[in-house]
Amino acid sequence: MAKSKRTVWNLIDALEGDNVVWCIALMLLLISIVCIFSSTSRLTDSTHTRIDLVRDQLIMVGVGLALIIGCYSIRNIKIIRGASAFGFIVSAILLLLLLTGGVGPIKAARINGATRTLNVLGVQVHVFEIVKVAMVMYLSWAVDAIRRDRLPFLRNASPAAKKGVFIYLPFLATIAMILPGSNSSAVFIGGIMFLTIFVGSGNIKDTILLLLLFALFAGAVLGIYSFTSHRPGFEPKGRLETAISRLADRNIDYVSIIRNSRPGSDEYRAALDKITQPYSAKIAIHQGGFFGKGPGQSTQRYAVPDMSEDFMFSFIIEEYGLLGAAFIIALFATLLSRGSRIAGKCDKDVFAKSAVAGLTLLITGQAFMHMLVNVGTGPLTGQTLPLVSHGNSALICFSIAFGILLSISRIASEQMKREEMNVKPLFEQQGDIADDMSDLDALESGNNVED
Repeated sequence: MAKSKRTVWNLIDALEGDNVVWCIALMLLLISIVCIFSSTSRLTDSTHTRIDLVRDQLIMVGVGLALIIGCYSIRNIKIIRGASAFGFIVSAILLLLLLTGGVGPIKAARINGATRTLNVLGVQVHVFEIVKVAMVMYLSWAVDAIRRDRLPFLRNASPAAKKGVFIYLPFLATIAMILPGSNSSAVFIGGIMFLTIFVGSGNIKDTILLLLLFALFAGAVLGIYSFTSHRPGFEPKGRLETAISRLADRNIDYVSIIRNSRPGSDEYRAALDKITQPYSAKIAIHQGGFFGKGPGQSTQRYAVPDMSEDFMFSFIIEEYGLLGAAFIIALFATLLSRGSRIAGKCDKDVFAKSAVAGLTLLITGQAFMHMLVNVGTGPLTGQTLPLVSHGNSALICFSIAFGILLSISRIASEQMKREEMNVKPLFEQQGDIADDMSDLDALESGNNVED
C-alpha cells in the first residue's frame, strides 16, 4: 500500500478537538507576525529594528502556541474546573495591587493617565487581560459548583446566600476594582461576566436580580460623583470623570477649535490630540479601498502611535483593503459559530458549557468592539484585536482561552464517542437476538421437512 503524503492539512486533520478553531487560532497568530512587522514605527528606535520586532513577535507567538497546546493537552475537565475556582482570588489580588500601587518589586504603572499594568521585575503585565479570562472561568465554576452543591463552604446555606457570596459579590467587586483604571473595560468585562452567568444558570429571576444589583451599583457611583463634584474641596478624579467628559466631548466640534485657534497653543494641541487617532484611522480605512495599498505601504502608522494595538483593524484595511477586513471578520464570525456548536455538545456539563460560551463571547466580543471603534461607530475603548494586536499579556491570555476551548471541545468529542460506543452494543445485541431467532426458525423448519 502506498503511503499517503503528509501535508499541513493532514496534520491539522489529525488534531483532536475542533479543527476549525485550530485553524482560526493558527491563522490569527500568523497574521499577527505579518502585521506587527509593518504596522507601526513607534516600536522601533535606534537600538531596535523591524527585524528585532519580528523576532520578538515570533518568540511570543511560539509562547502562545505552546500555551494553546499545553491547555489543549489537558484531557480531564476536573483539572480545568479545579484551577478555575481560584480565578476570582487571582483577579482580586492583581486588581488590589493596581489600586494600592503595588508592593515590593511589583509596582503599578500609570500609562495614558490610567493605572492598568503592573511592573513585575521590569516586565509589564496588563492586569485586565488576565482578569477577563480568569473571571469567565471562575464564574463558570461558581455556577456549576452551586448547582452540583460542590462549594468549599456554605454548603448548608440558602441558595440566595450561596449565589450572593460566590456569584454576585465577586461580580460587583470585580467591576468596582476595574472602574478606577478603565470605564470601558469595566463595562465590557461586566457584560461578559453577566452573559457567562446567564448561560450557566439559565434562570431569568437570577438574571433580573443581577441586572438590578448592577443598576444600583452604577447609580450609587454616579450619585457619589454628582455629590462630590460640586462640593468645595472635592474634585472628581479618575476614570469616572474621564468617562463623563468623553460623553460630553462627543458634542464638541474639535475641527472648528483647531481652525480658530492659534497653532501651537494649548487649546490647539488639546483639540488636535483628541482627533488625531480616530481621524487617522478613518483616513487609513478610506485610503485602503477594496484591495488595499499592499504590505508595508501604510502611511497612517506614522500618525497613529497605537496603530499596532488599538487600531490594528484600520491598519489591516489600509494595507489589505476590504478583502483583508472581510477575512478577519469571517475568522471571528466562524469562531462564534463554532463556539456555540461546542457549547451545544457540553449541554450536560454546566461548567464546560459556561466556560466555552464565556470565552467565545470574550474573544469575539472584543474583536468586534475593536472593529467598531476603528470604523468610528463607538467611543475609544482601548480594546485590542485578539491574537493579532501587539501586546504580550493579551496574546498570552487569549492563547490560554483558545487552548481551553480546544481542550473542552476534545473532551466533549471523546465523551460523545464513548456514549456512542455504549449505545452500539445494544444494537449489536439486538442483531444477535434477531440472528438467533432466524436460526431457530430455520432449525424448526428443517425438522418439519424431515418429519
